[in-house]
Amino acid sequence: MGRCYPQSGVSVAAVACATFRLQAGDRVALVGRSGSGKSTLLHLMAGLEVPTSGAITWPALGAADTLLPEKIALVFQSPSLLEPLTVNENVALPLLMANANGDIGRAVANTLAIFGLENLALKLPEELSGGQMQRVAMARAIVGNPRVILADEPTGQLDQATGRAVLDALIAHLAGTQTALVIATHDLAVAERMQRVWQMEQGILIEADKRLVGV
Repeated sequence: MGRCYPQSGVSVAAVACATFRLQAGDRVALVGRSGSGKSTLLHLMAGLEVPTSGAITWPALGAADTLLPEKIALVFQSPSLLEPLTVNENVALPLLMANANGDIGRAVANTLAIFGLENLALKLPEELSGGQMQRVAMARAIVGNPRVILADEPTGQLDQATGRAVLDALIAHLAGTQTALVIATHDLAVAERMQRVWQMEQGILIEADKRLVGV
């Protein structure tokens, strides 16, 4: 699978070659230098972009147009909250879009509690710090219990202690579940928390079982 973009009349490969298999319950760190294609690969996996060569399929999840946000959740590098909506409303969005059954308010409250956000439920994004917004974005990603979570540098804008706490909360929440987690990261401390490591080098995905150093 690959993804190319036209640039000054030339086709430039953001992802030149990526072959992988993601299974239920996988915990994967996607590592590589800036510009190596990590974000593009996550966008391809989420169905936000379409490969220009090859294909990506999710046999256990269904058709590409049914994946977001119910089955696959994506956490972007920036929080990407909707500014007119409160924290409660931002986190509830995936449930509303999926026409979820049950008590949505309770599901949102329980998810906010995972990341210590209970007191911010009625705040607007403009009233939050960068770290708080990123935690809200993480809560929004997990509220619907998706089958796959794709996180693009989710702790990159957080200080070390806050980033560690957010990752601890996420891993604890997913413990014992079959939700697959892929985290793109520059942080070796984050990568070491995952079970598998994939490395991107100049748009090429190298899948490895051993831990990688010097990234």
